[in-house]
Formats: sequence, C-alpha cells, structure tokens
Amino acid sequence: MNDETPRLIAARRGFSVSYKGKTLLSTMDPIALADKTVEALLKGHPPAGTLYFCPSPLYGYGLALLLDRISAEASTAVLCVEADTQLMALSAQNIDESIRRHPRFLLVQSGESLCAAHVCALVRETWGSRRFRRVEQVRLSGGWQLNPELYDGLADALRQDIALDWGNAMTLVKLGRRYTRNALRNLALLPRFPDITALHFGAAPVLVLGAGPSLDGALAGLSSAFGDFADPAKRPFRILCVDTCLSPLYERNIKPDLVVALECQHWNLRDFIGLGSWDVPVAMDLSALPATAEILGAAPRLFFTPWTKLSLFDRLKTAGLLPEALPPLGSVGLSAVAIACKLSAGPVILAGIDFSFTLDQSHARSAPAHLEKLRRQTRFYSLIDPAGAFRTGCFAARSKTGGPVFSSQAMQRYRDLFQREFAADPRIRDIAGSGLPLGLTTLSPLAACTVLAAGAADGGGDHAPADSCVTPEAVRRFIREELASLTRLRGILTGETAASAEELETLLDSGDYLWAHFPDCAGAEGRRPAGTDVGFLKRVRAEIDPFMKLLQGVLDETC
Repeated sequence: MNDETPRLIAARRGFSVSYKGKTLLSTMDPIALADKTVEALLKGHPPAGTLYFCPSPLYGYGLALLLDRISAEASTAVLCVEADTQLMALSAQNIDESIRRHPRFLLVQSGESLCAAHVCALVRETWGSRRFRRVEQVRLSGGWQLNPELYDGLADALRQDIALDWGNAMTLVKLGRRYTRNALRNLALLPRFPDITALHFGAAPVLVLGAGPSLDGALAGLSSAFGDFADPAKRPFRILCVDTCLSPLYERNIKPDLVVALECQHWNLRDFIGLGSWDVPVAMDLSALPATAEILGAAPRLFFTPWTKLSLFDRLKTAGLLPEALPPLGSVGLSAVAIACKLSAGPVILAGIDFSFTLDQSHARSAPAHLEKLRRQTRFYSLIDPAGAFRTGCFAARSKTGGPVFSSQAMQRYRDLFQREFAADPRIRDIAGSGLPLGLTTLSPLAACTVLAAGAADGGGDHAPADSCVTPEAVRRFIREELASLTRLRGILTGETAASAEELETLLDSGDYLWAHFPDCAGAEGRRPAGTDVGFLKRVRAEIDPFMKLLQGVLDETC
C-alpha cells in the first residue's frame, strides 16, 4: 500500500497506523499505552485551569480516560488538532461520538486554512477568555512527528494567547474603574464635539508618526527628499501622529492634521506642555483622561474602544451616545494606524512606530522622555543607559535595517499584534529605520516621499457637520436612567427595598461596570459570582456611591 495513505494494522486492542514511513500507534496495545500516558501525566488530581493540547489524536485512544479524570475541574478542557487531511478524516470517523460531543472537547484541523490565530480564537469562542492558566501538551500517538514544528508552534501560540488574556485582566484590575469613570465623565463632551466620522481624508496619503527613535531619521530623510512639508495646506498628504509626537513635531514646525490620545491617566499631559495654543484636533478615546479634550486649541474628535465586554456599551449604543468604535488594540500607535486606515482610502506610510529602543534613546528627540534624560544628565548620569537593556523582560533584537536594538516582551507583543492586524493590508508600508520588522514593505525616505507626493490632499476637511448630533437632553436622559438603576440596586443591597432574586441578578448584570474590574471578574467576559455571594455584594455596594456622585456631576454639567 502507498505510504501516502494511512495503513491500519490490527493490534491486541485497537489498531496501529502506519503512514508516511512512520508507525504512529503501538502495534502491541495502543489503547493501554495511551491510557498509561494519561495516568503518568495526571498523577492524581489534575491541576485546575489547564488546557490539554493533544496533537494528532488519530483514533482518540486515551481521550475518554483524560476527559473522565478532568471532569471534576470545570476550568480544564481538551483540544485536539490534526494537521493532516487524511488523518483528520480517520479521527472524524473513529473518535467516539460521546467524546466529540463532550462540552470540554474540541477537535480542529490545522494547516494553511487554519493558522495559530484561528486556533486561539476558536478556544476563546468555545470556552471563553481567562478560562485557562496553562497549556499541557499530551502526545497520545506518534502523529505529532509528522508536523512537530507546527504543533509546537500552536502550543506556544496558545500559551502566549492565554498569557495575553491574563495580562489584559491585570490591566483591567488596575485601570478598569478608571476607564469607566472617564467614559462616563466624557459623556458631557458628546453634545459639544463630533465623533471621528465627521472627519475624512478622502484618498489622500497619510503619514502616521510614532515617537520611536527612528522618527528623527525618517523626518530628516523626508525633509531632505521632499522639502518643506510643515504647512498642512501645502503638502499633498496628511500627517496623523500619536500624542507623544507633538513636541518633536512642534520643535520642527511641522503641524499634524490629527493627534491620537488614549491615555486614561495623567501621564500623557506632559506631551501637551507648552502646546495649548496649537490648534491641532485630537482624536480622543471616550475613556481617555477628560482634561485631554481641553488641552489643545482645536475641537477634539471622539472615538471609542471597548476595553472589555459591558452591557453599558449596549445601552449607550441604543441611546445613540456611542462614538465610532475601533478595535481595542491597547497601543496608541496601533490605534493611530487603525484611524488612518479608516479616514483615508489612500496609502498609509508609517514612521517612528518602532517597538524597540537603543542604549542612548528610547524616544525621538524633543519627546518628553528624551527631554527628561537631557535634564537629568550630569557628570554622574549619562545619556547612555545600559541599565535599560538589562531590565526584566528586555532582550537584544535586530531592526529592519539589521542593526542591533533592544526590545521588551510587552513591546514584542504589541509588534505581534500589529502584524496580525495590519501586515496583510497592502496599503500600509513603513520607512526604513531602527524599529523592529513589522511584516510590511519597507521604503527608503526617498521612496516614501514619492508615494506621499503622488497623492492629492483631497477631502482633508470635514465631510459632515462640525456640530455633534448628540443633544444634551439625550445625555441627561441616559444619566437619569443609570442613576435610577443604581439607586434601586443600592436600596436592595442595603435592605431598604425588597426585591426578587431575579431582579437583583438583572440589576447586577446591567451594572456590570461596578464589578468588571474586580480581580475575579476582570477579563472573564461577564462571568461573575452569583447574587447570593455576600462578599461580592459588599464589594458592589462599595462601588455604587462613587459612581452615583460622578453621574450626578455629569448631569449637572450638561444642564
């Protein structure tokens, strides 16, 4: 029989499989060998929060025992992946139906049509985020030997995705309350300022600027090749930058068309120091620090990134109060690229989005971090900072030009997210520099200048009324409804108001912003303790009064 077709061999119990010159299951007793593998793996009570990754399950020997042994732990599951089409057909026909229908079992086929990102998405869709803490690879057959690198890559991708889920959850624990408070506080801005859809760049090329060290060389190269492009009215392209870029551009007398701001805390205020009279519009996230709206001369444009799953967002959308939504990318540089792609149908050229740093420079010249370094320089404190390269999580890397740079695990995660979101878009290219490779076509400053100069700055103005379509009354109505709901919930929790268990559960679900940042709820996609959990209810009660005070303040401001 052809080695390209699986050959079945009867064993003492079950069947052995020979395929592509390899024996994939024991010719003696494959069932007993698979069960021994499971027993050796578990060694008693299985750890909670484990995703068991089983490459090439073939007949599924050992899966029944594995599922039975983990049944006591609700946060465990089994993921089987098969990369080979013929072996997948073998598994689909022979794995017992009771196993395939098990709620904590998933069998998927990998390969060109199903990459690591898709496998991670399937796991999240099937069992939810923050369900697992670790990935344990279980080899119940020799089928993994046919594609070892692919299976190991999938296991690593799952581990990284789980780590990202937990990292996002920790961010929500620290900042989730701040995000919600800012968003509610910024509802007062909606009647005064339009959202970002009121602005459009037509088909004009867009130069998106980050504040990485490579920005200096990129701007110098563009100035040398292109000439004067400081005045927006004289250049045939648009400039969109992150907030940290403002000082470097101001020092070079280059006025951007739009600045993107995401920061929910006060840290980014130093990016605007001395620039209050500059009439540059800010694309501002609804959860950004409210002071950001008043800090530059031009009216801001609002957008929204859902930092977690909240029923509050659904109510805002129903009330017509939710600005244009963008995917939650976590990085102002990534959000700037997403906004550029939304505002223009033309090419998008990137510069200064590095995800890396050097020993002497973490940001572009004149950026706040660089100015701070200059201010601190003494005979005992050099501009060269080797300690930065030895911080936990930092490592040496190669830039787009092949030169040595340094990066960190957090920066690399954002770079990987960038590649996943934008690398497939042929409109997006970047300028050669010291940043990490982004999976894009890299242009020299001269070539980038040619692309930018080829466009026409058509559609740079507003294509919608400058005034917001949101009325103050709509905001007031929404806030009154929220206050009424919180008042009712507070009365129930204090015992002043009688209510059924069903009503309490409904009010807890609608007021999910009160508890979405709790450590046991953050990033869990709305999962929370039951309304009978007294400890949980006490924590919710402590959150109600501050939110009611905030909402009352917004109501007074919009009157």
